[in-house]
Amino acid sequence: MADTVRFNPVSRSDEEIHEEVLSGERALYRGNNLKIYDTVFLDGESPLKESKNIELYGCEFQWKYPVWYSENVYAKDCIWQEMGRSGVWYTNNMKVEDSLIGAPKNFRRCRNITIRNSSIPNAKETLWMCDGIELFNVTARGDYFGMNTDNVKADHLKLFGNYAFDGSKNVEIKNSRLVTKDCFWNCENVTVYDSYIFGEYLAWNTKNLTLVNCTIESDQGLCYIDKLKMVDCKLINTRLAFEYSNDVDARIISRIDSILNPGSGRISAREISRLYIEPDNCDSGRTNITVRDHSTP
Repeated sequence: MADTVRFNPVSRSDEEIHEEVLSGERALYRGNNLKIYDTVFLDGESPLKESKNIELYGCEFQWKYPVWYSENVYAKDCIWQEMGRSGVWYTNNMKVEDSLIGAPKNFRRCRNITIRNSSIPNAKETLWMCDGIELFNVTARGDYFGMNTDNVKADHLKLFGNYAFDGSKNVEIKNSRLVTKDCFWNCENVTVYDSYIFGEYLAWNTKNLTLVNCTIESDQGLCYIDKLKMVDCKLINTRLAFEYSNDVDARIISRIDSILNPGSGRISAREISRLYIEPDNCDSGRTNITVRDHSTP
């Protein structure tokens, strides 16, 4: 006979909770209008499941699934320990500030999530299939960050981890550093300003990518793109770029190490070390490639 699981939630609403250690399954299940201070959620899954209007200050999550199916949550100076994994799923309208999110697979199928001045050192499979994400001064490390997540705005994001933002739509990133192989694959409507991006195979199969004042380092990056605009960008240590990319408008203010079989459009650079055109695979007449004199602004 299967074991029977009994839940013994504490039903609380319209109150403040201070310096408690809460354990057990669904410890504050369906909590409403709670302000929670300096409290540790110890063992027991889903302590704040189905909660609404929750404020958390200096709290710690030590176990799985702490905030699921919740609405209107504010968390400041909080910690998700490593086993606080899959921490925020199916939750809408949440703001996290000045926190350390040490657990993977956080923020999935959520809407309207803001994370500010926080670190996510174990960001594997984080921010998946969300809508309406704002990141400011966030440092994250982990693969598959932001997969299939739409309507993203990020400023001062430092991201280490491969395959970031695969399948995302409507992404705007500013003043950031992204070290990520295969970043922006299968995306639509991505704009990046004043940022550094390092990684192989950048942005394949993406539509409407705009890069402004960015520094790019990539091997076989910027290929198979439909409508690519680059404004005053640098391509450092970048090889075999632009293969089969169409409707390209790229102004590069550095040397390009090599270009391979571009699709169509215009590419200008300070210098192009190698241009590979395979007549059977590329119609060279569809792309205007120019090299500017070093004194040309």
